[in-house]
Amino acid sequence: MLREYIPVLMIFAMSLGAGAIMVIGSAIFSNYRPTTVKKEAYESGMPPVGDARERFAVKYYIVAMLFLLFDVEVVFLFTWGAVFRRLGLFGYVAIMIFIVLLIAGLLYEWRKGALEWD
Repeated sequence: MLREYIPVLMIFAMSLGAGAIMVIGSAIFSNYRPTTVKKEAYESGMPPVGDARERFAVKYYIVAMLFLLFDVEVVFLFTWGAVFRRLGLFGYVAIMIFIVLLIAGLLYEWRKGALEWD
């Protein structure tokens, strides 16, 4: 029974070996020479200004969460669109409820001003 796992163990050992060879090889043969300029944070070619731990407005995070919410919604719509003929009336009603809830959430956020970026 253990004989059946030998190819898997060989592939695992070879991939670990290849990874180790690449890491060690890059450490030995690289021409990286760190300087103070190279160690500075890169900000579009401009010199760094201010503290890296600057606070962001809450609106930034709200817009990011709304983007994720509506981005994930598209995934559900694509999967529904791929099989909508097989789902029949039940699938149609379910996706309409889903869309109505999403539109209600979007309208709520719009009225609260979460989409205003000023």
